[in-house]
Amino acid sequence: MTAADEQHEQHVPPTTTRVVIAEDEALIRLDLKEMLEEEGYTVVGEAGDGAEAVKLATELRPDLVILDVKMPILDGLSAAEQIHEAHIAPTLMLTAFSQRELVDRARDAGAMAYIVKPFNKSDLVPAIEMAVSRYSEMRALEEEIADLSLRLDTRKLVDRAKSVLQTKFGLTEPAAFRWIQKTSMDRRMTMKAVAEAVIEEGAAQDAKKKAPAAPSEPPASEA
Repeated sequence: MTAADEQHEQHVPPTTTRVVIAEDEALIRLDLKEMLEEEGYTVVGEAGDGAEAVKLATELRPDLVILDVKMPILDGLSAAEQIHEAHIAPTLMLTAFSQRELVDRARDAGAMAYIVKPFNKSDLVPAIEMAVSRYSEMRALEEEIADLSLRLDTRKLVDRAKSVLQTKFGLTEPAAFRWIQKTSMDRRMTMKAVAEAVIEEGAAQDAKKKAPAAPSEPPASEA
């Protein structure tokens, strides 16, 4: 599959994704469960506090954990941090606040995405896809590169390459990463090498566009 082919790919939520949800307000938790099940997700566990969420995530090993930020016993950010450190599953944060400080804290806790209440299915599904895809990308890079400094360097190159593919082929961010990952496997190259090739090709195309057109005939010599 070429990068151009990816732009025609149908992006649908995986119907087998197993989810644990943690929300201390029972009505919101029920609404969330109904939204997920209507979209084909399977809710395998429910919790009313962060400590129970960590316990369920550890026992059930779901594909995704959705956590409310404000919960008793253990808040959602602390729970997300524990789940992230144990490499259990991606986490998606629910919050009634949209302050930048909270976004930064969620990111530092290892959350892959977040959505602000009130939300509906049109908000929820893209956030889930983003969380799962970012987590898969992170794990793939970690498996390929053991050295932290090299991992960070590769991550930066892959991000730049994704941007090139998104700009030039109209791919989504997850589709761009999948193309890099598949090309890496098909050509038996590291993702870093593929990313470098994409960036180099993109720069070459940009330079070609900026180059002045050659004159159709030599300029007349001055008398």
